[in-house]
Amino acid sequence: MFVIPSIDLMAGEVVRLAQGKATEKKVYSKDPMAMARRWEKVDGKVLHLVDLEGAFEGQMRNLEMIGQIARSVKMPCQVGGGIRDLAVAEKILKAGAQRVIFGSVACDSPETIDEAVKKFGPEKVVVGIDARDGVVETRGWTKPSGWKAVDLATRMAQGGVIRIIYTDVVRDGMMTGPNIPAVQEMIRAFPGNVISSGGISGLKDLQALDKA
Repeated sequence: MFVIPSIDLMAGEVVRLAQGKATEKKVYSKDPMAMARRWEKVDGKVLHLVDLEGAFEGQMRNLEMIGQIARSVKMPCQVGGGIRDLAVAEKILKAGAQRVIFGSVACDSPETIDEAVKKFGPEKVVVGIDARDGVVETRGWTKPSGWKAVDLATRMAQGGVIRIIYTDVVRDGMMTGPNIPAVQEMIRAFPGNVISSGGISGLKDLQALDKA
C-alpha cells in the first residue's frame, strides 16, 4: 500500500468540500503549484488532481493549472473531474497527465470506458466510484445513478479496467475515518487495484486500510 496525496481545485484554489458540498468549502491554499511541489518534496508517488467545477458542471475549468502542475512535477499525475468523453481524456493526457479518471460516464455509458481502455490502454484509465450507502452517485455526487457500487466495479473489470478509486461520499471531507466494510466489499468485487478515498484523517486510518 502507498498513500496518494490529493489536490482538489475550485476557482484555482486548493480546497476541501465536506461530503462533496460546494457550500461547505475550506480553502487550504491559493497556490496549487506550491502545494504540488510540497507533496513532491515528501516523496509522493502519485498526485491526484480533481477539477471540482468539472465534476459539478461537466466541463473542466482548471485544465490549464492542472496541465502546468502535471508538467512541472516529476511524480505521475492522475486527473479527474468532468471527464465525460474520450476527446477530453485525450486532451488531459496530452497536457501531461499519466492517468485520467472517469466518473459519471462510467454509469451513463459503460461502453465509453471500454473504448477508453482500448484507445489509451488500461494503465491510463481509472474509474472513480463514488457511493452513498452502496449506491453510486454522479454529477459531483448530486444524483443517484441506480448502480450498486460493487456491480459497477464488476462491470468495469469486465471492460478491462485495472484500477478504481472508491469514495464513500458520507465520509469524504469529514475526517471521520474510512468505511472499512465497504472497502473490503469492493476489494472482493474488483480484481484490480482499489484506491480508497474519503474520511482518512491519519496514520490509524491508513493502518486500518492496510489490513483491509
